[in-house]
Amino acid sequence: MEYTFTLKYRLADDDQDADALVERLGEVGCTDAVVGIGIVGRLALEFTRDAGSAQEAVRSALADVKAAIPTATLIEATPDLVGLTDVAEMMGVSRQYLRKLMMGNNDFPAPVHEGNGALWHLSDVLGWLKGRKGYQPEHTLLETAKATLEVNVAKEARRFAPTAMRELERLIA
Repeated sequence: MEYTFTLKYRLADDDQDADALVERLGEVGCTDAVVGIGIVGRLALEFTRDAGSAQEAVRSALADVKAAIPTATLIEATPDLVGLTDVAEMMGVSRQYLRKLMMGNNDFPAPVHEGNGALWHLSDVLGWLKGRKGYQPEHTLLETAKATLEVNVAKEARRFAPTAMRELERLIA
């Protein structure tokens, strides 16, 4: 199956040559990615990767990029964090209709960030919509959203000491 996702990186100062980066990425097999270098010091790779699972696709892409550009630092894997407008567009409904669904159901996933620009994990919202009347999120999108969430959580978790993580897990469970 084909899975589409984006990996965004911060580049080291000595990895700024766009042509060299594209060449190195091609050498390790990242020929299934569209390369974006619009911001100095940043790299975005939009993959459409064929794999047995989204997790396999994302992890193999991460490994390929690591092999090509070992000094690059992952910023984010997407799709993951989304607003209601993003989800509404994906599902082909209006933002207002999705908000009505959200407000009318106590079991709608809690946002990761609440405020003027509330954000949710896409996998949580698609999982909630799955099987509901008239909604059938694309399987590969839901699977990809789960895989990118896993990467982003792992990336953020490594910022903390393992003992702090165990204590926090106990407190928030």
